[in-house]
Amino acid sequence: MENINFINMGTRELIGKITKQENISTIDENKLSNTFVINVPDPYKSYYSRFTDINKPASVIFVTKEINSFENILRTTSDINKKYNLDIVGAKCEVIINRRKINGIRVRGINRYSEIPQIQQYYKDAGFVFAKSEKFVDVEAIIRINRFMNIQKLEEGIYHSATEENAYFIEISKYISWEEFKKITYEIKNNISDKNFDIAKGILYRNGGITEILRVVRPKISLEMLKTIQEKYLRKLE
Repeated sequence: MENINFINMGTRELIGKITKQENISTIDENKLSNTFVINVPDPYKSYYSRFTDINKPASVIFVTKEINSFENILRTTSDINKKYNLDIVGAKCEVIINRRKINGIRVRGINRYSEIPQIQQYYKDAGFVFAKSEKFVDVEAIIRINRFMNIQKLEEGIYHSATEENAYFIEISKYISWEEFKKITYEIKNNISDKNFDIAKGILYRNGGITEILRVVRPKISLEMLKTIQEKYLRKLE
């Protein structure tokens, strides 16, 4: 498949929210004692050797006892990076398992699982209180993440992440509920020749309003395939 030839149209940093479904497991070692830590798999490795690099966590969630503000998480993460010369990315997140809601800090940029306890300690020292330990394996969950997104425009309504090589964003015409998104995605993936891509729904806050988007994760995806995915969703939303 032909790779996208990037045309630099400038990078924009926007606040947004991503909602995705993942099968998650708890981390039961390499963590502070009696704390609740969740491992979130790398979405594209669902299709491309998920466990190639087992020592580098793609994304972890430090489950907290209470809800913490997006601003507090961003400020604390920035302070940690400056003080300890790190490059982690913290975001506010909510995990829904069945009807239960769990709140936490989604952290990316941890180099090894063995680093998790120390990074937890930095957040603990800043006043975050972690939830007590739980244990489960391969549980289906919906994850909502509030985060900054650095995007580069490829074409009208199609963007590439400036910080995640395999992530892309496509605009859609209107809001759809999670159940509608699941139904439409199932129908599209059963009527497309190449279904090896991960997709999530989301929003971008910009121009005084909200833009509905889909996040597509797939290594070496072509612009043509992104257009095809976008067109199929737009037709379903007519």
